[in-house]
Amino acid sequence: MEIRSDFLIIGSGVAGLSFALKVAPFGHVALVTKKEVMESNTNLAQGGIASVFGKLDSFELHVADTLEAGDGLCNREVVEMVVRNGPSMIRQLLDLGVVFNVEENSLADNGVPDFDLGREGGHSRNRIVHAQDMTGREVEESLVHHIRNHKNISLFEDHIAIDLITLSTRMKRGFITTTHEDSCCGAYVLDRKTNQIKTFHAKITLLATGGAGKVYLYTSNPDIATGDGISMAYRAGATLANMEFVQFHPTCLYHPQAKNFLISEALRGEGGILVDAAGNRFMEKYDPKKDLACRDVVARAIDSELKRTGADCVFLAISHKPHAFIKDRFPYLYEKCLSFGIDMTRDPIPVVPAAHYMCGGVVTDLFGRTDIRGLYAVGECACTGLHGANRLASNSLLEALVYADKAASSAIREIAERDFVPSTLIPPWDDVGTTDSDEAIMVSHNWDEIRRCMWNYVGIVRSDKRLARANRRIENIQHEIREYYWNFKVEPDLIELRNLAMAAELIIQCALLRKESRGLHYNIAYPHRDDAHWQKDTVIRRPFKG
Repeated sequence: MEIRSDFLIIGSGVAGLSFALKVAPFGHVALVTKKEVMESNTNLAQGGIASVFGKLDSFELHVADTLEAGDGLCNREVVEMVVRNGPSMIRQLLDLGVVFNVEENSLADNGVPDFDLGREGGHSRNRIVHAQDMTGREVEESLVHHIRNHKNISLFEDHIAIDLITLSTRMKRGFITTTHEDSCCGAYVLDRKTNQIKTFHAKITLLATGGAGKVYLYTSNPDIATGDGISMAYRAGATLANMEFVQFHPTCLYHPQAKNFLISEALRGEGGILVDAAGNRFMEKYDPKKDLACRDVVARAIDSELKRTGADCVFLAISHKPHAFIKDRFPYLYEKCLSFGIDMTRDPIPVVPAAHYMCGGVVTDLFGRTDIRGLYAVGECACTGLHGANRLASNSLLEALVYADKAASSAIREIAERDFVPSTLIPPWDDVGTTDSDEAIMVSHNWDEIRRCMWNYVGIVRSDKRLARANRRIENIQHEIREYYWNFKVEPDLIELRNLAMAAELIIQCALLRKESRGLHYNIAYPHRDDAHWQKDTVIRRPFKG
C-alpha cells in the first residue's frame, strides 16, 4: 500500500507538531507516530521553555549560560539564532491557545503578559516560561487540538517507521545500501493494528522521533524513546555526531513503584536542596553553584555520593518552603509523590540520576537539513550544535520550536522545486522467505541485556575497559538481531530492538573515540578536558557499501 503526501513527518512531539502546522497550508501532510499522538517526551516535560523575558535578563546572558553548559562544543551561531528567536516562538504558542503562568495582576504588553519566570540549574537569571509543572502537556495538547482539526494533515497513530527510503535504496529484507550523495523520498512504515507494511512516499521527510533514553536501564523517558530516527538516519547514510553526550537527569524519583518519573529541576530552582540520608548538604563540595549547578555536574556528584556511602539514593528537600507555595507551584509533582506515600511539603524526596536526553544525533544545518536531500531532522534526534557537550535546562523545547520553524520555512521553499519520485523507482517492501516469529524470547532477552550493559558500562562515569566490554557485547547482540531480522516478519518489538541496539552501538563508538572528559562524557582514563585535540564534534557515518 502506498500513501503519498508532500510532507512526511515521523514523530509527534512539539517539533513534529509545530512543523506540521506550519507546512500544512502549502501541501498535504502525513504525520506518523508509533503510538498515540500524545505519547512523547514533550508530553512529560515538566520544567518549561527557556526564553528571555525578564527585565534583568538579556539574550547575551542566555547565550553565555548555554555556552558555559555546553563546555566548549556549542556552535555559537546556532546558540545566538535559537536564543534570539525564543520570544517569538512563545508568542506563537500564545496565539495557539497555550496558557502559561503569569504574574498576578499582569497586564499584556503587545500581547505578551509578564510571565511567572522560573529558574533551573545553569541559568544566571529566571527565564523559564512554564505552565505550572506540566508545561509539555499544555503545549502538546494545544498543538494536537489544531493538528486534529486541520484538513491538510492526516494523522497515522499506531504506525511505526521501519526505514527511510532513498533514491539509492536497494531492499533485501530491510537492508539498505546507499551512496553518500542521496535523496530521501519517504519511509517504510508498519501499521501496528493490521501488521501491514505501508510505503509512505513524500517530497520532504522530517525526523522528529525524539531520543534514545530506553537504551539505558533507568531513564526518565517513555517506552517509545528507542532511538528510531537516529538509527534510521544512520542506516540511510546520514552523518551523526556527539552520540557520547547522553544527559543523565540528576533527580528521578527512587521508589519501587515509580517508573520513569522525573522530579523537575524547577524544584531546585525554587529553593530545593540535595541532601544525604543524614540530611547533610553535599553539592558545595562539587561546584560553587551548589544545587543549581549544571546537570552533568549534579549527576556526577550524586553518583559519587552514592558510591562513597553505598546508599541507594540521595534526597531532594523543599519542605522548608511554605506548604501552600509547594502545592500551588508543583501541583502535579505534589499529587504524584503523594500517591507513592511521599508528602513533599514534609518529607524529602528520594532521588537518583537516570538517562534523560541525547545531546548528539543527526547532524543538521541552521534549517534542520541533513546531508541527505529532502531529509530534515529536528528536536532531540538532531544534532544542531546548540547543546554542545551538555544541554542547558529547558533549552530542549526552545530548540524544537525554533528549528521546527526554520525547517518549515526551508521545506516550503524546497517543496516547489521537488517532484514525486516515480513509484517504479521505489522498491516494494520485500519479506519473501520470512515467517512469523517463534522466538520472542530473543527480543526480550536482548532488550534487557542492552539496557543493563549500557547502564553498567556506558553510564555517568566511563572507562576504556568498560567501553570495550560494552562494545564486544553489543557487537554480539547486533549479530543476533541481524540474523533474526532477516528470517522473520517485522513486528514492533523487533523494530525497536533493532533501533535500540544501533543507538547503543553509536553511543559506544563515539565514546571510544573521545579521549578526554568533557560535559556529559566522563572517562576516568582521561579525566580532564583537552581543548588542544578534542574541542570538536565526534562525527560518525556509516561506511559506504556498494
